[in-house]
Amino acid sequence: MSDKIHDLGAGFWNIRGSFRIGGVINIGTQCSLVQLASGRFIFLDSYALTGDVRDEVMALTNNGQAVEAVLNVHPFHTIYCEEMAKDFPQATFYGSSRHHKKVPKVQWANDLVESEAVAQHYPELEFSVSKGIYYISPNEMIHAGSLLAYHPASKSLHVDDTFMSPPMKLLEAVLPELILHPTTKKALTDEPDAGKQYCDWATNLAHEWRDVRNFCAAHSYLVSFKEGEFEKALLKAIDKARPKLESA
Repeated sequence: MSDKIHDLGAGFWNIRGSFRIGGVINIGTQCSLVQLASGRFIFLDSYALTGDVRDEVMALTNNGQAVEAVLNVHPFHTIYCEEMAKDFPQATFYGSSRHHKKVPKVQWANDLVESEAVAQHYPELEFSVSKGIYYISPNEMIHAGSLLAYHPASKSLHVDDTFMSPPMKLLEAVLPELILHPTTKKALTDEPDAGKQYCDWATNLAHEWRDVRNFCAAHSYLVSFKEGEFEKALLKAIDKARPKLESA
C-alpha cells in the first residue's frame, strides 16, 4: 500500500500513510494539510513524507516554507514528530503534554494543541476533545481519546482512533458505517457518569458536524458520506455502544 494524497477541496488534503506494527502489519496512518485564509498552511498530525506525496506537498507549500504550524492532535501519535520537525524547521509545533515528554528533541510551543488559544488561532477549523474518556490514558495501550478537527469548508473530519470505519469495506456501497475505538470502554474515566458523558458528547458531535462528507480516520480508510449519512452512522454506533458504556 503506497502513500496517497487526496485533494478534498476547499484547501484540505488528506494524506494516507503507512504504519507497520512490528514492521509487518500495516495498520495505516494519516496526516492532513490545510490551507488557511492567509494562504499559508498547517498540518494535522506528523508523518514522514516521501516520494510523489512529498513532491506534491512541497509544490503546494513553496518547498515547505509556507507551512506555519503542525498540530499533533493525538497524544499517542509521536513516531514521526522528529522527522516532521526536520522537514519543516520554521513551523510551530503544537502537541499534548505527552508529546512534550516523549519527543523532547522537538521545540514544542508552550500552548498545548488542545488549548483554546490554538483553536482561536485557526478559525478555519472546529475542534473537540473527547469527553468521558481519558484524553491521555494512564494505560499506554489505550488510545481512544483524541482531539478531533473538523474543516467546514471541505466538510472533512480528521480523527485519530476515537471514531473509526470498519476494517472491511463490504457495506460502504450500501451505507458507510462507523465504529467507536475498541478500547473506548477501557478508556472511561473514573467518574460515575463517564459513559453517559462520552455518549452525550459523541451524540452532540454527530448533530453539530452533521455535514461531514469526508471522514479521515488514522487506522482505517477515507470514507465518503452523502448528505446526512455521517450523522446517521455515528448515532447508530453510539446507540449500539451506549448500554455497555453507561453500565461500566
